[in-house]
Amino acid sequence: MAQRRGGLGRGLDALIQGPASSNGIQEIDIDSIGPNPRQPRQRIDEQGLAELADSIRVHGVIQPVVVARSSGEVPYQLVAGERRWRAARLAGLRTIPAIVRDASPRDTLELALIENIQRADLTPIEEAQAYHELIEEFELTQAEIAQRVGKSRAAVANTLRLLQAPAPVQEALSAGQITEGHARALLGLSQAADQLAALAIVIQQGLTVRQTEELVRRWQRAPSRRPPRRPPPGEVQRLEEDLQRALGTRVELRPGRHGGRLVIHYFSEEELDALYRRLVGDQSDV
Repeated sequence: MAQRRGGLGRGLDALIQGPASSNGIQEIDIDSIGPNPRQPRQRIDEQGLAELADSIRVHGVIQPVVVARSSGEVPYQLVAGERRWRAARLAGLRTIPAIVRDASPRDTLELALIENIQRADLTPIEEAQAYHELIEEFELTQAEIAQRVGKSRAAVANTLRLLQAPAPVQEALSAGQITEGHARALLGLSQAADQLAALAIVIQQGLTVRQTEELVRRWQRAPSRRPPRRPPPGEVQRLEEDLQRALGTRVELRPGRHGGRLVIHYFSEEELDALYRRLVGDQSDV
């Protein structure tokens, strides 16, 4: 996975026009700071947070957090540094070094998203959701986002495309079971059910991105004899999806007037062997 380039893009200094406090870094009561409502990171590494708290108890907070004045319940709102702020609270600190910026509420929310995209160790899905929020709520274009976070427009577009993946694919990506490259390859399959069946194969066999791309190409070449523009009834489609998840491969149900056919696809000898063992079981003792 590509590393973050936190020092690139326009960043806080260019985006917040208001000056910092005349005192620069100042110690602020830790309870007078509220969390960032637009924190893109959805998962907190509790062990990592505890380790950071231990370090802060010994060395203090080395890098100040960035806050903006707030008219809410607390005087300040975090713009960047939520992990440090949480760890400092866990360490029992009463104050924390902070840089205070003056910005409108709208600018503060936008900047909080951008700064966390630049600095935080986000999953690709969290990053894509943050980009989507910048587009929907702040009406930024992909090119404007790219300029702010220091990436190419194509990189932003590719990350946003991950939101088109079915929820199980997104969850596998967030959990580290697959990479961003795997997810993009799976998006080459037009049907969500096919993507989920291919996902099962990728995880079960530990396929690389290149192997996943080849799997998708073979999947796309597999013939389908369904009548064009006549999708199967809802119940048949549901059964197909259930079978594909259970078998980890592409499955087609072809209902007829009297019965029908069940077609199970496989794309390598290894997949055929795995299907045989799954359906028939181990016959070595027979």
